Amino acid sequence: MKTREFRDLSEAELHQKEIDLKAELFNLKFQHTTGQLENTERLPQIRKDLARVKTILGEKLSKQAKAI
Repeated sequence: MKTREFRDLSEAELHQKEIDLKAELFNLKFQHTTGQLENTERLPQIRKDLARVKTILGEKLSKQAKAI
């Protein structure tokens, strides 16, 4: 996903996306370790998406804290 698409999501959706990405990353790491992973390029993509989600969540929470 692109950063713009992540920014359009609500906080609840971002939290769910973070959980999904963590689970997918775990599964990909497990497949990689056991030698079953065919598309190794997916690992860095998931890591970057997870970092984007965490960054955007932090920005949204920071904006809320400043608004209070």
